[in-house]
Order: sequence, then C-alpha cells, then structure tokens
Amino acid sequence: MRHQRPLAIAVATLLTLTLTTAPTPANAQSAAAPNQVTNLTIRQADGYATLAWQPVDGATDYQIERTAVDATGTPTGAPTIVGIWRPNRQINQQAPTFADAGFNPGDTFQWRVRARAGTTEQPYSDPVVATTTAPWGNPDTPGEQLRTQWETAHAAQYTSDTDEYAYTAAIDALSDRVRVVELGRTVQNRPINMLVIGYPTPATTPEAVAATAPVAINCNVHGNEPGDREACLIMARQLAFSTDPRITDLLSHTTVLIVPTINGDGRANNTRGNSTGQDLNRDYSLIRQPETAAYIKMVRDYRPVAGYDGHEFGNSRAGDLPMLPPRHQNVAQPIFDQSQDMIEGHMYTKGAEAGWWACPYGCEGGGNVGLSEETILRNTLGLKNVANSLLELRSSGGQTRPDEGNTANNRRRKTYSALWTFHQFLDYHRADRNDILTSRAESIEIQAANTGRLVFRGSRPIPAHPAPHPGDSPPPLDAPRADLILDNAPCAYKLTDEQYNGARTDGPGGVGTTVAQRIAAHGWQVIKTNDGYYVPLNQPERGLIPLLLDTQGVEKLTDGERVYPTLTGRRNGPLTVTGFTCAADATINGPVTVQPGAALVATATTISGPVSANRAAGVVLADSTVNGPLQITTTNAISIIDVTIAGPASLTGNTTGTTAALLAGNTIRGPLNCTANSTAPTNLGVANTVHGPRTNQCAAL
Repeated sequence: MRHQRPLAIAVATLLTLTLTTAPTPANAQSAAAPNQVTNLTIRQADGYATLAWQPVDGATDYQIERTAVDATGTPTGAPTIVGIWRPNRQINQQAPTFADAGFNPGDTFQWRVRARAGTTEQPYSDPVVATTTAPWGNPDTPGEQLRTQWETAHAAQYTSDTDEYAYTAAIDALSDRVRVVELGRTVQNRPINMLVIGYPTPATTPEAVAATAPVAINCNVHGNEPGDREACLIMARQLAFSTDPRITDLLSHTTVLIVPTINGDGRANNTRGNSTGQDLNRDYSLIRQPETAAYIKMVRDYRPVAGYDGHEFGNSRAGDLPMLPPRHQNVAQPIFDQSQDMIEGHMYTKGAEAGWWACPYGCEGGGNVGLSEETILRNTLGLKNVANSLLELRSSGGQTRPDEGNTANNRRRKTYSALWTFHQFLDYHRADRNDILTSRAESIEIQAANTGRLVFRGSRPIPAHPAPHPGDSPPPLDAPRADLILDNAPCAYKLTDEQYNGARTDGPGGVGTTVAQRIAAHGWQVIKTNDGYYVPLNQPERGLIPLLLDTQGVEKLTDGERVYPTLTGRRNGPLTVTGFTCAADATINGPVTVQPGAALVATATTISGPVSANRAAGVVLADSTVNGPLQITTTNAISIIDVTIAGPASLTGNTTGTTAALLAGNTIRGPLNCTANSTAPTNLGVANTVHGPRTNQCAAL
C-alpha cells in the first residue's frame, strides 16, 4: 500500500457542518448512570448526521435511537431504533461514530445512544436535539434552486430520463462551470450525456481536459441500481453553483467528468442490463454495445487519471460502502497500490470520522465477488492505468439499519452515502494528485516495457484489514490457473484482414462493430503491412491487449497470431528494416533505416546510431536508447515511450488517424520538433525531458 497522509484540505460545509445542538432542556447533561453513554454529539451534513460518543467499557454494540420532534423539542413521532454500531464498522475503535441517514433532510430530531453488553441493554445517553441539513442550494438563487425529481418526491420516485435531461440542461445553461456533452446513444437511442465541470470554466476540448488530470464518475451502469445516479445529479448541482472555497479549489485543479446514466435503457426499464439484456459491466473490454463503446472512447479521449464506478449490493450484512480496486493481475503494481491507498488509506479513515462503514467488496457475509474479469469497468480502467474503485451501496438496511423497511429511508441512506463517497474521492484526488500522476506515469512505462508474465484471468489478493475492521470476509483470492498464464510474452499480435476488418455478429441485433473499430476505440497503435495488421505489446495498455487478441483469452475478440522477436543480442553495422522487425534485448551498432511500408518495434534495445523512417508502416519504441537523432516522416503508427534519444527528435507529416502518435516519458538530449502531423502527438500526461527547444505540435510535450 502507498503511504497514508492526512488531508491538507479543510472539509467543506457541504460535507461536515458544525455541531448543531438545540438549547432545550433535553440537551442538558445529567450525572451519568453506570454504563451510560456520555458526551453524545451530533454533526450535520448532506443527508446524514454523524453521531459520536464516549465508548463504554465492555460494550459489544450500541443502539442509535431517533425521534421526530418539533421546533420546541416535543416528540411528534415514536422513538425508533435506526442504527446498530458494531466494532467492525470502523478502524478507530476508541472513537465510535455512526452516520445516521434515511430521514427527510431539513427535519428536526432527538437522538439517544445506548450500549449493550451482549443482549443486556444499558441506560440511554442524555438526548440531543438537532435540525438536519436541508437539501443543498438556496431555493431563491438561480441554479441552486434546481432539484431532481427524486428530491422533490422526497425519495418516493427516482429521477426519470426526461427529467434528468432537463435538469442537466438547466445546470449547463445556468453555470459557466458546466458543459454537457453527448458521448453516444443507447441501443434505444437515448443520449448518453456527460457533465464536464471545471472552474472558472471547463477546458474546451477533450485534449485540453486531459491536460487537467481529470477524474471520472460512472453513476449508473446497472439500471436497477440508481442510488449513485441520484447522488451524481445532486453533486453536479453543488459543483456547478457552490461558492465554497473547497469546491472552487477542487475545480481549479482538475476537471470532474460525471456520466449520470450510461445505461439509460436499463434505467428506464429498471433492469440490470441494457435493452438487449447485456450486463454492461461485463462489456467494457469487449465493447460490443454502443453504451460501453461510448464510455471507452471517452476514457481514450479525456484520459481520466482516477475514477469511481457506482453500484448497489444485495448483501444485507455487508458494510454501508463496499469498495474494491482493480484486481486483475495484469494491472501495473503502482495503479493497484494507488487504488488501494484511496480505499484503505483514505476512505476507511474518513469513513471512521463520518460514521460510514466502508469496507472491501464482500465485507461481512461476503460471497464470491470482486473477481478478475477484465470486462468489469474497475479492471478495464486499471488496465488503462486509471486509479479507481468500484463502489457498492448496500441495497437494504440489514441488521445495522433496522428502520430501512421504509423505502424512502432506504433510498436516502444509499444516495447520501454515495454523495459522501464521491466528495471524498474528489478530496483524495486534490490531496494526492501528484502521487496519482506518478503512479500513472510509472504504470504506463511498466506496461510499455512488455516484461513479465501475462495472466488471462486472476486477481491480486486483498488481505483483510487488521482486525477488528472490516469484518471476516475479504474478497476471495481468485488466483490464476496454470493454463491461464503466459510466461513468454510475444512482441505483437498479427491479425488477418478478415479478423481485423471482417463483419461481426456480437452486437445488438446480431450486428457488431469490427475489431478494427474496437481497437481504435481503445486507442491502440496498429501497424498495417502487406501481410496483415500488427498490434505491438510495448504500448501503454499491454496488459489488456492479450486478453482480447490471444488464443488463451477467456473473453476475446479474435485469435491473433503471436509474433516473437526477430532480432535479439548484438548486431554490428547498419540495419535496413524491411517487412516487420521486432527487436528485444538487442544491441544494434549502426544506423537504422525503416523502409517505406516496413515497421520497427523495439523494446529494451540500444541503437548506436541514428534512426530514420520515411513512409514507414510504423515505429514503436519503448524502454530503449537511441544514440543519435530520431527522424520519423509520413509514417502511420508511432509510439515512443521511455526512450533516451542522444540527439534531436523530429516527427513530420505523419498521418496516424484517430490514434495520435505517442511521445511519453522520454529523455531527448536535443531539440524536439513536431510539424504537420495528423493528429498532433500526445504525451498521455507523462512529460518528456527535452534538452533543447520544443517546437510546433510538441511545444507542450
């Protein structure tokens, strides 16, 4: 796990407000009886109240009682046990807290807490009366006055698709911070919208947004799990209009990308899958459906560096907020570590302060969950070098929230716990932005180096957090089987024209996009030669490529041919590349010329001399050294990652289509010039070190 640190940012009034204690006789502290809870305090926040108290020796759990009262503190309803605190809820046992949620925001209540020793109930604390926080936004201020259908119905109804579109369009119209863009359409032609939020205004192009190290929240992939979606819509209003310094500071240092409803058809029909019955969270690598293709293209173009993916979980014994990082073993270690730090180093700590029960997916009574399918978004994002987590909202209140037989109370608890999580996610990114970017850069270079085994299914272990938190059931080990491990990774995969461009039947209505279109959506470099299409592994998404193109792939697109290095060891004298040449762990003492229509792929290779390519099919170099200048002209596929170039580097007139030339993490001991390339080269947010001027299209790289 990466190091932990306290947040340097003050928590905003959106999340934690000052203690509200009504000056009524009920709040006067009496002399404590034996084993009576003392020092009960209440802090109000968006949709929940944090109760804290002095622990009682010998207590095995605590009961939280809530009673509706009027402005004078007179009860207007029956006292109700609304919460049970148990030791496995939080990491700090000496400072128990409970996030009470489910009430109608803005109402006034009395709370009491009592300890139990086994089943023996101890005396209640003295009561505390407080008024809860009303829904965010001044009803008299334009923009702030907006409310979702879920809010106006007091959680009796979820926000419909048409009301979502009207609500987000109104935010867009009233806030300079927000731009709503359409990423695509569902099978039934519903728009898949994304809110792009920045301060004072969001960047105007995907590439410019990518330069801000954006974060992405996917709110509703399973249509019958809408709690996160409602939280996203509320948070969008807060981010769009709040004057809180925390919010403006966050948005000044990143761009927030919110996709409220990727599965609009499923949400409209309240089904888990989309209108074809496809579970979209089993399709992010294969992208057979238009919804998942739209999201993956967004990841390619906007390049979020961190993400959260919202779900609901049917295990009533689990925590409030089960979370899980990208576990697939092909995910680079720095991304896994960073994701775990976000969960265990931040969410567990902040959950203990706020009273939410954050835990690993599975939690108490967990089952066979959180496995290694690369088709799941958290794994796909991890394989794309994005630090991220799945978020589950426990679907029912269970034993720890016994008042949630009331449907509205249950819905409010889920939504406001998600709202807390997403705000904490933004705080984590703000505090750990540099670490996140470092982890991403390290992972891109690790992947491009094409070293180590490949696993087709298998997860990293998630050890149980030190007792007594978070319970007895971390996710299962899910170790890879021997037949799903490839120790000798190839240099590239070769596809025939039929495999690459042929029609497919795995999409809606038996019509699927081609492998070529899906690879382009992922953003991989592809080298076309006279004898086929080559997909090199020495590029940033190395861990994902074999899962889709290798014969051992469990859920693959096609059976690509493994291509192994053709040049290793020492070679003296000039090298003229014709056809497809793959160099690995090689030393080439002389100049290298890549002929028209030919391709050079090199990893862990030293070239003592200049490298030039003119009208080549492709040049893909990683983890290598060029002792001389590098000149690439009129070439179709280019990726230069973690390469030391002892001289000038020049990219001129190259046509790479929708997949931009990559220049990332290189050291160039001379000038860098990029001119008339279509499209402009990118560094993926991993800066190059250049000992000379950077000009034209590479001025910012």
